[in-house]
Amino acid sequence: MLWNAVLLAVREIRRNVLRSALTVLGIVIGVAAVITMVTIGGGATAQVTAQIESLGSNLLIVLPSRGFGPGSTTATPFDGADAAAIAREIGAVSAVAPQSSARTTAIYGNQNWSTTAAGVTAEFFSVRNWTVTAGRSFLGSELRAGEAVCILGDTVRENLFGAIDALGQRIRLGKLSCNIVGLLGPKGQSLMGSDQDNLVLLPLRTFERRISGNRDIGIIQVSVRPGASTERAKRDIEFLMRERRRIQSGENDNFSVRDMKEVLSTLSGTTRILTMLLGAVAAISLLVGGIGIMNVMLVSVTERTREIGIRLAIGALEREVLTQFLVEAAVLSSLGGVLGIGLALGGSVWLARLLEVPFVPNLPIVGVAVVFSAAVGVVFGFFPARRAARLDPIEALRFE
Repeated sequence: MLWNAVLLAVREIRRNVLRSALTVLGIVIGVAAVITMVTIGGGATAQVTAQIESLGSNLLIVLPSRGFGPGSTTATPFDGADAAAIAREIGAVSAVAPQSSARTTAIYGNQNWSTTAAGVTAEFFSVRNWTVTAGRSFLGSELRAGEAVCILGDTVRENLFGAIDALGQRIRLGKLSCNIVGLLGPKGQSLMGSDQDNLVLLPLRTFERRISGNRDIGIIQVSVRPGASTERAKRDIEFLMRERRRIQSGENDNFSVRDMKEVLSTLSGTTRILTMLLGAVAAISLLVGGIGIMNVMLVSVTERTREIGIRLAIGALEREVLTQFLVEAAVLSSLGGVLGIGLALGGSVWLARLLEVPFVPNLPIVGVAVVFSAAVGVVFGFFPARRAARLDPIEALRFE
């Protein structure tokens, strides 16, 4: 019986192809919009997660900052002793990487490029999960003596040297001439949209002597041991820094400690909420498509009144007529769901490339969208189907 109802539904859809296509269009758009929004949202979440993880595993960032409210104090930079104290006194810490940086212009021959010069220690590469893909890292002797050597980020290398091998060449950073001993692997954009590859690394002592002229530390990056609590390490660092910076009880901190796990949780939660919101907005179009199905089914009942009357007069049961129209509505909406999936997957791939986010297909939402589209057809097709099933055969036969 059900198979016959499906065959009748397909026959009616083929009889009015244009009207059926326009009816299905609402479902197609609704399903495609829901799947596309959720897929792109999932890609954005994955990108945020990857960018946070690229900063380093179990990473804490200690920054000088200005306090707020009554009794706020002016922030002063850190120094090397602060970084050494964190490494010495915080047991959960595996590595500490102090860093100072300044904007400068890198010059090679007749090429120049605006970049960031950063003074770092050997721990920088492990803390930030940054690899040297060509050449080598800094030697211990170079770090201790403050040698004029540097490692280039991928953006600086590309803009200054292009296809030329940069290793062994010399560039100028302001008045400093340094020898290129290594090249960093590319990392892409940061969460704030800045280019992480647009930098030149120098030994911290070289940076202090030849570029900044002081021993101020602008940022201390701390890697917490695997398995250790980053929350506990954060509290310990805050207590230590308050002690070292002589901040009295009741006074605001003139520094901040940021836990990248907290940042990841916050940003991921935000993108998930936005994805759900966009998906909910897109789902409204499914309801509009359902209303379109109900409207067409009501028209179909009116057009086929005599046919319904004949079926009832020769012995068809009300439930058989009801089933026929419900199946027809479900077939229309299911067809729209299948076409919507194809459109959504193609559109998601295109949008992912356009927005430069990963394509992360969400198979559960695809299944939910198909089931929901079929349910929309059944729900909105029920009233027209019931109306058809309850027609009086005598009155239906008289209908012109």
